[in-house]
Amino acid sequence: MRASRWQAIIFDFDGVVVESGDIKTQAFGSLYRAHGQAVVEAVMHYHRLHGGMSRYRKFHYFQEHLLKRPPLTADEERQLDRRFSELVVEAVIASEAVPGANELIRREAARIPLFIASGTPEVELNAIVARRGLSGYFTGVRGSPTPKQTLVGEILAGHGLSREQVLMVGDALIDYESARQHGIAFLGRVRPGDANPFPAEVEVVPDLRGC
Repeated sequence: MRASRWQAIIFDFDGVVVESGDIKTQAFGSLYRAHGQAVVEAVMHYHRLHGGMSRYRKFHYFQEHLLKRPPLTADEERQLDRRFSELVVEAVIASEAVPGANELIRREAARIPLFIASGTPEVELNAIVARRGLSGYFTGVRGSPTPKQTLVGEILAGHGLSREQVLMVGDALIDYESARQHGIAFLGRVRPGDANPFPAEVEVVPDLRGC
């Protein structure tokens, strides 16, 4: 699924542009360490299964379904968000790029519009992309709290893109489902050694070299 055949590409960020998936898994575990190892393992497992989902939705799920507590207040959510950002932002900025990602982005940005649609909060995401020196390559960088499916739809509509000429690259089932919902092509990235979350018919690659 060569990039050169498309007229626009939408990338997920964590696990597609940068190797930051483990950073966020560990950060979720650290946030809930005081609740015991069983909760930590459940939190990390849920995060792995729901890559690409907004952290805010995960916070609310953990509060009600794992901790069995009343729904999070706005202040509690802000505190969790602040602590999570403190754990991950600098580490994500410093993380390795997915092999081939930087080369692909720089090459294709000279030819077509590129976009990011991520579960990371949009303000934080833009700061990370800027600190990594990538802002100039993307026509749009979008993140939560807007759901991934809505982000993809807004990118398509807002830029007048023809669906049959757009590719989405993601590493989580929600990425595939978002692409499918909007009728665009999808390429899955599955890191070597990780379980493949996608249906058998989905084309997957271990990294972005040669794309």
